[in-house]
Amino acid sequence: MSTNIKTFAILGAVAAAVSGFAGTPAAAQEQEKCFGVSLAGKNDCAAGPGTTCAGTSKVDYQGNAWTLVTKGSCTEMELPAMANGDDRHGSLTALDRDLPST
Repeated sequence: MSTNIKTFAILGAVAAAVSGFAGTPAAAQEQEKCFGVSLAGKNDCAAGPGTTCAGTSKVDYQGNAWTLVTKGSCTEMELPAMANGDDRHGSLTALDRDLPST
């Protein structure tokens, strides 16, 4: 392999690594915590008392468990209605609905 090809390969790898790193904070800023939208065991964190973190929600749409969603989409998500027929929506704060039985 010629020196020029090796140099371009190394520069390309460095550029890819730097651009990927630089994009991470912007992507994180475009997401927000959304409570009450995760399926059981699929939450990102904060699943209430007695749980630790990611993947610990016990019921679908558990109100005190959150997952990261695209900023601005949380309260607009279409979710199945609750058992009593009431509408179910995501929230930017923890909810008191759909909590597991103790």
